[in-house]
Amino acid sequence: MGRKSSFTIDEKLEYIHRCIRGEDSVNHAAKLIGVSNNTLKRWIRNYESLGIDGLNNTSKNTIYSEEVKNMAVRDYLDGKGSLSDICKKYGIKSTKQLRNWILKYNSHEELKSSGTGGIAIMTKGRKTTYEERIEIVKYCIEHQNNYAETAQHFQVSYQQVYSWVTKYEKDGVEALQDRRGKRKSVEEMSELEKLKAENKLLRAENKRKQMELDFLKKLEELERGRY
Repeated sequence: MGRKSSFTIDEKLEYIHRCIRGEDSVNHAAKLIGVSNNTLKRWIRNYESLGIDGLNNTSKNTIYSEEVKNMAVRDYLDGKGSLSDICKKYGIKSTKQLRNWILKYNSHEELKSSGTGGIAIMTKGRKTTYEERIEIVKYCIEHQNNYAETAQHFQVSYQQVYSWVTKYEKDGVEALQDRRGKRKSVEEMSELEKLKAENKLLRAENKRKQMELDFLKKLEELERGRY
């Protein structure tokens, strides 16, 4: 594929999925479609962070509150991750955007809220039950890890959703337990409770995988139709 000035979401998803599944390297895939490594990495990061909305150049702007900007900048300055890590954590579409905030912050400029008429990133968290966290993670997985949409849907913070999904993907359903206070410990969970939770989340993962397979089949059919 030659160099293009713009790509459809389907075209971006094809190569994003190849890289995520380990079927191709970022370097090789970027060369195939004629974009830089950083561009493809940005597509992958935005897709993992914001879902399909993160790939849509014509979608409404994301609204970043003053709180989100300051938290993101402080996390980076405190060494809590790279520019890409912080962007993924807070749903920031561009490392350039984050760098600009850092420059303003270091110049003692006020980081005001920006964007109008777009998708707001929820920053206000709330207490949740174990069952709610399972439902939230399930919903997020079924919606291609769209943390912003999930946060709005359940009225929790973006950071809470990101943390719960990350914990589940790393350590399984037991990581969604709240171990503070007198809540039920993992050891006290019955096998039935664990199995029910695991089954619910596995169904969500299988649904997402099936959607990806259907998408790839559609792409193959379109490719065959070209020749």
